[in-house]
Amino acid sequence: MKTYVITIAGAVCWGLIGLFIAPLYARGFTAWDVVAIRGIFSFVFLFVIMMLFFRDQLRTRIKDHVFFASAGIFSLALFNYLYFEVFSRSSLSLAVTLLYTGPLFVMILSRIFFKELLTARKGLALVFAIVGCAFVVGLLPLGSQTIPSKTLLMGILSGFCYALYSVFTKPITKRYSALTITTYTFLYMALFMSLTSNVWRKVAKFQYVDVWIAALLLALISTVAAYVLYTSGLKYLEAGKASILATIEPIVAVLVGVLFLGDQLLPLQILGIALVLYSAVLIVGKQVKSKSFDKRERTFEK
Repeated sequence: MKTYVITIAGAVCWGLIGLFIAPLYARGFTAWDVVAIRGIFSFVFLFVIMMLFFRDQLRTRIKDHVFFASAGIFSLALFNYLYFEVFSRSSLSLAVTLLYTGPLFVMILSRIFFKELLTARKGLALVFAIVGCAFVVGLLPLGSQTIPSKTLLMGILSGFCYALYSVFTKPITKRYSALTITTYTFLYMALFMSLTSNVWRKVAKFQYVDVWIAALLLALISTVAAYVLYTSGLKYLEAGKASILATIEPIVAVLVGVLFLGDQLLPLQILGIALVLYSAVLIVGKQVKSKSFDKRERTFEK
């Protein structure tokens, strides 16, 4: 049960991201700039933590850096950019919903690369999670808005790139701690973004206190804490299960809007929250039931 709590906690930290990127957009940073800020600040924090408390965990095998670099560039950097770009082109509702096609890609890719079973229970949980997200962000029951093909493609690609994080990091979770994996993936994300963004030309904007606060919280809460917690859960869960539990993120985003931004929660959104939470219960319930059966079996053997 502790593993599920850790994974969900990571999703909660992700769900708070809207509070931290809004001030950066208001100061004139682009989506690509915000991704760069997120990557650079997060790596600095992670590296300092590792040097002070976990220096021995910085040792890695050279060949494993293929996984770190792939996760940092093709997943972290690209999915963040595509997600932020869809948000800027259309709405947060559309961006979140398209991003959460990610679990579908995770299950497909996990079946191909890790031979994870696509059970009926897991499939049902996935359906509940996606439909629930759609209700929460308001795309159901009407779904009548016109979506430009380019925006739709970018949104689906954001979900695909999001799924790649689980695929690239799963093979190395048995060899390294969550902190090690997160630190090195952000190293490559930070290097890539430093070379490709214009954030260094906008250093003057950091004279504003709100920019520093937003950047620090974006890095500490919605990045470092989120990825460490999620990667910790991924170490003991199937990638498909972890990705379904991570669909708690849009629920948190809606609640943040209600509690802090004056948004109102509609009945259909409450229904969506219930569906997403039930999808998590389906996943958790199976393992709890399995553990109980194992205990009874061991008692009988004694």
